[in-house]
Amino acid sequence: MIRDPISPTLFQRRIYGTVGLAALVGLYLLVGLTVHDPWRGDDARYFGPVLELLRGESWLFPQLAGEPLTDYPPLYFWTAASFAWLGSAVLPVHGGARLASAFFVALAIYFVARTAEALHGRPARTPAALLALGALGLVLHAHETQPLLAVFAMLALTLRGLAEVPQRPLVGALKAGLGSALAFLAGGLGGLLITAPLLPLALLLGTECRSPRASGALLLGLCLALTLAAIWPLVLHLHQPGLFLRWLGAEWSRLAGPQLALGDIPRLLELLGWFLWPLWPIALWALWRERRRLTALPALLPLQSAVLVLGWRVLSGDLSQSGALLMVPAAALLAAGGVPTLRRGAANAFDWFALMSLALFGVLVWLAWTAQALGWPPGLARHVARNAPDFVLPGGSFQLLAGSAISLLWIVLVWRLPRSLSRAPANWAIGLTMLWCLAVVLLMPWFDHGRSYRTVAGSLAIAVAGERSEDPGACIATTGLSDALRSSLDYFAGLRTQRVEGGATPCTLLLVHTEGRSELRALAPEWKPVWEFRRGAGKRQESFRLLRRTAP
Repeated sequence: MIRDPISPTLFQRRIYGTVGLAALVGLYLLVGLTVHDPWRGDDARYFGPVLELLRGESWLFPQLAGEPLTDYPPLYFWTAASFAWLGSAVLPVHGGARLASAFFVALAIYFVARTAEALHGRPARTPAALLALGALGLVLHAHETQPLLAVFAMLALTLRGLAEVPQRPLVGALKAGLGSALAFLAGGLGGLLITAPLLPLALLLGTECRSPRASGALLLGLCLALTLAAIWPLVLHLHQPGLFLRWLGAEWSRLAGPQLALGDIPRLLELLGWFLWPLWPIALWALWRERRRLTALPALLPLQSAVLVLGWRVLSGDLSQSGALLMVPAAALLAAGGVPTLRRGAANAFDWFALMSLALFGVLVWLAWTAQALGWPPGLARHVARNAPDFVLPGGSFQLLAGSAISLLWIVLVWRLPRSLSRAPANWAIGLTMLWCLAVVLLMPWFDHGRSYRTVAGSLAIAVAGERSEDPGACIATTGLSDALRSSLDYFAGLRTQRVEGGATPCTLLLVHTEGRSELRALAPEWKPVWEFRRGAGKRQESFRLLRRTAP
């Protein structure tokens, strides 16, 4: 139960103050970041352009396995390649590249905390950082190769600059303009559209920004944003006009393509509901408390950001989980203003919910590990064996000791947590961080086994080497191969595939990938299977077949 705040001891001020918060952020971001292979999905997909940069094949425009990738401009990939190069002596390439994700998340949390301090006062700084860190959906994306994290950080920088405009107009507006320009370099037109309009909107609607100095500074910041944002497209147009047109076409298709239908709105709200937990209930409470002062910057700024992000998602038809990252700064800023005004019963409920729900998930993580290590509970153990019959648990004794130490540390930290206005957010952030560390120690080998394509690529490389011994120049054609798989084959085995155009290919080898219970499509009789690999079971089963063209 939360009681009246008391003065914490010196030890508590060190552990639960700025030093402890920095350590918590570092633990959250670095544990599990570099130890796993590129996983199927965005992690492997967006590692491809980083690999191309490290090979010196493309620095101006992102490419994946030799083909242009128009999803994002190059800011994140430049940063990830730099980290991978700097850490190459001690880290695998994919692990070093993911340090860029930790870098951008740390920047975002710092900017959100400083923005909350500017909007709500110094006491809001720590709750804002804890709430941004504790957004439920952030944890997985913060530990993958994810370009949207760069947009996330630059959006937070833009908000930081705008929050500073009433006190230091020129400095704040220039920060906001720089953040908007870098958001474009990280996310394209989407990044620009969710940041640049914030400057004129603050000028038109914000009561604190209507002074001559603030108005002029905001206009200057907007000019800076648009000028800096034009540099990369201009350089791309001068050096590679074909790629520039291709990128521009892809950006336009996102703007003019299918929008979210009315029936998709409940799915979007459901996604935001769990992704932004526990921020959104406190944010709604804060909005209710400030309902008569919505034109004041503390409410107006995050509210405008949320509207712009939601508008962009509806306009672009985006229902992806990662897209919800851009809602975190606005939700954290609103919630940080609402934490001090929470009623005692609501604060107690939040505190106890954080403790009990995360403890329950911790027990489930332990059960998942005992099913792998000890075969108990039997039903869960059978499910594990059915989905990955060839999985062997490594280092069971070490996992037991490390997991026990993490669980004990978790209990001690929660037990000694001082009573304060930040107790409930701190309880949640500490619990989520400890739960993530526990999951990494106990379950990371299992997830890495099922989500990495290293084994598949190694086996395929041997088969291709055998086939190329007879035909050294044989290329590999594919149909419907995901970008994540193409990137993994390029990374793990140095194999690049060619797309089948018009139902025909000059290649003598064909790689076919099917998921679930999908059947292999009918092929011409001259294609004969020479290699097959299967993994998983049921709907998650993946089948890989390599076929060779024979003489009719």
